[in-house]
Amino acid sequence: MLRLAVCIIAEKPDQGTRLAAPYPTEKKQGYLYIKPNPDFPDGAYMTWAVGHLCELVSPETYESSWKKWSLQTLPMIPNQFQYQVTKGKWKQFNVIKELVNKKDVGSIIHAGDAGREGELIVRTILNQARCKKPMKRLWISSLTERAVKEGFQSLLEETETRNLYYEAYARSCADWVVGINASRVYTLLFKQKGLQDVFSAGRVQTPTLALVVQREKEIGNFKSEPFWEVKGTFDYNGKIIVGKWINEDQTRLESPEMAQAIAQFCEKKDCLASEVKKERKQYKAPFLYQLSSLQSTANKRYKFSPKKTLDIAQKLYTKGNISYPRSDSSFVTKDEAAEFPSILSKLQKQSSYQEYFPLKRDSLLTDKRFVNAAKVSDHYAIIPTDQVPNLDKLSGDEAKIYDLIARSLLAAHEEASIVDYTTVLTLVDNRALFQSKGQVRIQEGWQRIIPSSQKDEELPPIEKNEQGKVVAAEVTEGKTQPPKRFTEGQLITMMKTAGKHLDDESLEKILKDTEGLGTEATRAGIITMLKDRKYIDVVKNQVFATEKGILLIDSIGNAVLSSPEMTAKWEQRLKQIGSGEASPQAFMESVKKLAAKLTSDAVESSASWDLKDIKIEAQPSKKSLGKKIGTCPLCGSDVLDKGKLFGCSSYAKTNCPFTISKRILGKPISQTNAKKILTDGKSNVIKGLKSKKGTFDAALVWSADEKKLTFEFDKK
Repeated sequence: MLRLAVCIIAEKPDQGTRLAAPYPTEKKQGYLYIKPNPDFPDGAYMTWAVGHLCELVSPETYESSWKKWSLQTLPMIPNQFQYQVTKGKWKQFNVIKELVNKKDVGSIIHAGDAGREGELIVRTILNQARCKKPMKRLWISSLTERAVKEGFQSLLEETETRNLYYEAYARSCADWVVGINASRVYTLLFKQKGLQDVFSAGRVQTPTLALVVQREKEIGNFKSEPFWEVKGTFDYNGKIIVGKWINEDQTRLESPEMAQAIAQFCEKKDCLASEVKKERKQYKAPFLYQLSSLQSTANKRYKFSPKKTLDIAQKLYTKGNISYPRSDSSFVTKDEAAEFPSILSKLQKQSSYQEYFPLKRDSLLTDKRFVNAAKVSDHYAIIPTDQVPNLDKLSGDEAKIYDLIARSLLAAHEEASIVDYTTVLTLVDNRALFQSKGQVRIQEGWQRIIPSSQKDEELPPIEKNEQGKVVAAEVTEGKTQPPKRFTEGQLITMMKTAGKHLDDESLEKILKDTEGLGTEATRAGIITMLKDRKYIDVVKNQVFATEKGILLIDSIGNAVLSSPEMTAKWEQRLKQIGSGEASPQAFMESVKKLAAKLTSDAVESSASWDLKDIKIEAQPSKKSLGKKIGTCPLCGSDVLDKGKLFGCSSYAKTNCPFTISKRILGKPISQTNAKKILTDGKSNVIKGLKSKKGTFDAALVWSADEKKLTFEFDKK
């Protein structure tokens, strides 16, 4: 009887190495040979993709006339979608093709990431290699040796995950149709109006950009108004408290005269503690991390971009230190919870965590806040594995991300944090009411592991109806503040909760069920794409919409492309395809109709666009980076386009500090204006520069005396 080996296909080389690690192997070119062992009695070939080895073909492959960008060819909708091997990846594809078609290979094990994209990557390779051999699916959430061996011993049937492939394939084709047609129609229409640039649009990136543009406009349209508050200091028998004047829950006054009158009325008067309220609140430990909450926390704590956090987490996963990072669940099943004591015993040996032991709870098995199989979909929460690393041997950034994940597990085993909140209402001369607030932490609980940013402000013990005196009453002035710009971490959260921007409650529920715009695995990439395409800028972790981004969203207007509504309906249908409840063919028919509508709506709305005063400078290509734009006024060397700024070419040699930022006070600085500063000493007038006092128009002027850029205000 002919003995047949299996061929295992992983998604990435390092993943393949980890999957083969429990077995004796021989290293070959592009694969590993696993020698016969109890799990693979006839041996196995372990090979891997390099991410997306195959991609959808370009438009001209379907129709030669589609190569030229023309409104007449839109919408472009292929009858049958085709894949091709990605340029530069033929070598590894041929390795896989040869292995899967070997006569001594009897079956395939699909070992891509356990999710819809992993399903698509490996099955597409097999389709391109024309492999029809029987296949089983490895489905694991950890790359520890034990998890790998258990996974290979309990493989899924190929049919159990086939619908996930249909879901991913439909998503891929549909995004191609919408992205290609929307990008071409807006680029061509803007070109007709004199704007020479490429305008990319897409199902997830465009509604995400719309969220940023909406916030940018809220900030730009905000008019700051002054307000006044009255602060009182009170002496209750030697116990001093401070409070704000309050009326119907409002502390702000619109009139300085009224504020002064209240302050004067209160001076040296008697007062009374008319009400003393105490409220005790318990705060349970935070949920375990899913990817978006990990990205949000890392951005807030360390200013890491979402992509950086995902990349670091992926490295820790590949090393076997944490579970699968692209998880959308904050829960684990009882099987994982049963392993927590073993993991904790290993964490206890790390010097960073020894002080927290013993923990208050030995087990979480009965705690549904953390252990709930019904809320675990493809993957459970991101947790440390029993392969606990020496933190000193991790890179600095890896240690930071691992520490967040480890502390979340430690905190889950702690008691609730208990805080007492006290509110004292002081009544002055039976007329003016002041409110004082304090808080005291009664039980630190889990916050000894994840410290709170809130500081205790304890009020002295004051009894109801206790008599006192007004020590002082003063007026303070403030100004209303505009909404804050999103950080990258907040933008991830906004994408996840975009449903709250919908008026339709049923659509809001869809977005809630499908986790908003994009998926845990794709959101970081969408934000990176918006940065790369110059629709947003991130300065000191604040997300700005660029003029290019604002122009695109303004031009799209209320069209379905910029709304979370389309993504909500789309994700709902994709989810139904993945569960076998909906037809991918019917879905694609609706996508084709949508593409036709998007292009016709854009052409129709372009008639009303007025872009005479708008100038969007085309972004420099990679070839133009390093291009000379002028002479350095400090040292005479060349000033180069360095991507994020214009800077002196002698910086590396002489530390010459001359730079011109590409964004000043919220406005982009074009290469044209940078050249004018270097040649004429002054830029054109830039409109809409933003300061704390409002917006203004000014030219940028190089001051030779001060050796810095200054403003020359528009005389108008």
